[in-house]
Amino acid sequence: MYTTASVFLATLSRVGVTHIFANWGNDHPAFLEELERQRAEEGKPLLDVVTCPNEMVALSAAQGYASVTGKPAAVIVHVDVGTQALAGAVHNVDKGQAPVIIFAGASPFSVSGELKGSKNEWPMWGQDVPDQPAIVRQYMRHTAQIMSGKTTAKQLMRAWQFATSGPQGPVYLWARRETLQEEVSDAIFKSQLDLTKWPSIQPGGLSPIAVERIVGALSSANFPLIIAANSGRNPRTVPLLTALCQLRSIAVYTSVCAALCIPHNEPYLIGSSVDGKNAFLELADVVILLEVGVPWIEATGTKLRDGARVFIIDSDPLKHNYGWSHVDAEMICTADAETALGQLVDAIRTADLSAANTQVVAQVAERRTRIQALHDKWMSDLAAAEAVQSVAGGIPSVHFILGALRDAVVSQTPSRGEKVLWLNEAISKHGEVWNHIQPVHPGSMITSGASSLGWALGAAVGARLGAQVAGIDYDLVAAVVGDGTFLFGVPSTAYWMARRYNTPFLTVIFNNGGWASPRASLLGMHPDGLGSKVSGRQLSVGFGPEPEMPDYAQIAVAAGGAWGRRVEHADEIRAVLEEAVRVVVQEKRSAVVDCVIEQI
Repeated sequence: MYTTASVFLATLSRVGVTHIFANWGNDHPAFLEELERQRAEEGKPLLDVVTCPNEMVALSAAQGYASVTGKPAAVIVHVDVGTQALAGAVHNVDKGQAPVIIFAGASPFSVSGELKGSKNEWPMWGQDVPDQPAIVRQYMRHTAQIMSGKTTAKQLMRAWQFATSGPQGPVYLWARRETLQEEVSDAIFKSQLDLTKWPSIQPGGLSPIAVERIVGALSSANFPLIIAANSGRNPRTVPLLTALCQLRSIAVYTSVCAALCIPHNEPYLIGSSVDGKNAFLELADVVILLEVGVPWIEATGTKLRDGARVFIIDSDPLKHNYGWSHVDAEMICTADAETALGQLVDAIRTADLSAANTQVVAQVAERRTRIQALHDKWMSDLAAAEAVQSVAGGIPSVHFILGALRDAVVSQTPSRGEKVLWLNEAISKHGEVWNHIQPVHPGSMITSGASSLGWALGAAVGARLGAQVAGIDYDLVAAVVGDGTFLFGVPSTAYWMARRYNTPFLTVIFNNGGWASPRASLLGMHPDGLGSKVSGRQLSVGFGPEPEMPDYAQIAVAAGGAWGRRVEHADEIRAVLEEAVRVVVQEKRSAVVDCVIEQI
């Protein structure tokens, strides 16, 4: 017997979905029965089901999966309550442009056994809310109710098109329990859509006028600057951006970077920040904003120089889901970053072949020398910061920990750090992680791309599963988080999943005793106010001191059999980090290093 659930799962499989991150409920009997039918009749289910005891972790895992594979996973949750329990991860998959197919069942609409699936449990009355998709609609690329098994495949494919077309993002489908239980004929189940007729929207490029004007501006500029953030979500953009910078000696600065946009060892990368400040902006006479949400923050004193020419290249340049976004610009281009960068590189190469311009050649060479000096100065300053091992009382410095972590990964992994995926959710130390880990390979460091905390732990599990699907042989997946972020990530669920599905990862916690970011926001508004003089505990942002501070590593030990250690002294850091990496790489179990740093 086939049902709507049969058609739904079969269509997911046909379109290339491999994993369902599921939190089952009373709306899902048709799915559970169909999975058993597949086991009985076909030997195994069409898709791998990952049991997720927490919905936010499930959606974070799906985002991690999508970040590694570039393809959607599916998340199945329980009616309105499960939809609400997706929590802040909904914000992350939207702002992070992660293609995810979210499905929720809905409470039955029949009450007296008129249809199979009719209400028969007391929670179904309260769960029957007036507008379930309204919970998430403003974050979705598309929402739709599946009304019949006969149309399920088409509705799913339409949702797939929305999720995978730029700017990519989540979609939300839902169906009543009676609909999921609806029986369909063999002919309906076995009829197959021609998937080649359901393509994603082809990525758009720059107009010929835009290519000509941008190339001209880059060629004649004194100090051209590209500000990037999100282009590296597509790893194919990384060599293209590097090539463009090489051709015209263009400096790159990253602002609130979501994925590696250009290797840190490239001399064209001159800085990175998350605070909205950019000291080089006042020097730049040509600025390209490449897939960036917040290029700078004027309230910090950062602003364009007078007369600067600004070009915006973005899949969503007006940021339609932001309440406010504006930059004075000469030209705004809706374009796919990979396509646009390829056009600019080709145009410059063609121009250089057709006519040698000695003035441009000399200017490019001069710019290269200047940019190299800026890059070298930045790297030298970072190295000097890492050399300072501790602050007062022997407490390890963040810069030292990150340098030691980078070295430990190089020394303890077979690839010497070449096959490592970094997940950065350090929040108040977010910028330091980028600057000191210094990733160089496309796709080797990612973030949620948004601001709802608790992404990294679930994303690490999903990324490991995605790597298996994509054939990427990571030596190590490493998440760097704050203590607040660690708790937001529902560690009991995440480490249980890591053990259950053999997806071990390393977690390094910067434990500053609470939420540093709210305190920093307070000091930003009231630097000399009453709140500036009291403890984090009194401000209600602190988690300590001992014995109140949670033993974070032991949460992972209890929930997932992880190896865990708290470190409070700088002279212990290197040995502990090396052992933690060894445990993950060789023993194939998760490890957590809780680094106590200067307390808030």
